[in-house]
Amino acid sequence: MPRKVFVGKVVSDKMDKTVTVAVTRLYKHPLYKKYIKRTTKFKAHDEENRCRMGDTVKIIESRPLSKTKRWVVLEIMNRES
Repeated sequence: MPRKVFVGKVVSDKMDKTVTVAVTRLYKHPLYKKYIKRTTKFKAHDEENRCRMGDTVKIIESRPLSKTKRWVVLEIMNRES
């Protein structure tokens, strides 16, 4: 079974080797058929502390690394100046 991969924006880099990534997704409301935007925050492992706030990153699912951390930063796609 392939691992999940999401693209999101770094909203916090205050922790050591960990970043908080906000992933926004669109889904269709079952009754009203309108698209609704939902944002979920994931804690992701960033071994070299390279991510900064505002960066767009790709994260991949992994084994539990701590109580809340289950994702690893795969690559930094876009740097925020």
